[in-house]
Amino acid sequence: MTSLPASTDRRLGLVIDLDICVGCQACVVNCKAWNTGGYGAPLADSEPWGENPSGAWLNRVHGFEAGTGNAAAIIHFPKSCLHCDDAPCVTVCPTGASIKRSEDGIVLVDEAKCMGCGLCAWACPYGAREMDPAEGVMKKCTLCVDRIYNENLPEIDREPACVRTCPANARHFGDFDDPDSPVSRLTRERGGVDLMPEQATRPVNKYLLPTERDGAAKLEADGFNLADYADREPHGILAWVDRALERI
Repeated sequence: MTSLPASTDRRLGLVIDLDICVGCQACVVNCKAWNTGGYGAPLADSEPWGENPSGAWLNRVHGFEAGTGNAAAIIHFPKSCLHCDDAPCVTVCPTGASIKRSEDGIVLVDEAKCMGCGLCAWACPYGAREMDPAEGVMKKCTLCVDRIYNENLPEIDREPACVRTCPANARHFGDFDDPDSPVSRLTRERGGVDLMPEQATRPVNKYLLPTERDGAAKLEADGFNLADYADREPHGILAWVDRALERI
């Protein structure tokens, strides 16, 4: 079995803002495109237009219906490896293929050592690992290690492909051990939460929960004045739309 490092020099990870994720799938597509030609073996994509499509995706966005009546909403939920501090996918690996790096906390798979047993996928409570049907080895999010340390890329591009491509700025990347990093500030100010904390895996990635929306009850309340909303500072997806319109 593989052991976890006692500590890591940095804790690189993502903050995902569920309040403004629009479920556009841009992060999913760019992740697939980058990792198909980047780190490790290409991601399989068998019969994508056929009756039995099969392939490996390192990042997925799920959609859920939440609430009822006037409070009903669609929540878009991106999910990939959370690079847990106490990663069960690492400790269960019989060949040492799954590792958590001491220098930055990123969880990776050494494809040369992976025998495709699937134990790590069974151990992961988040369903964040996928067996590549073409290569017969386990694949997972790498936080784009071939981007974030690549000095041949412009500095602005040295972040995960999913973060770089998000049109709504719902994804953020950085070091959680740096209290002044954007991810640390967002987690502190917005109350970032762990996914399924009862699993005690201590995931590095955090989620920012959706805020309360202005529903029909407010619109129908006595004294409501739509003009009061005209001077409100736009936020979330509205802020992104506002910035996009200004550039036209």
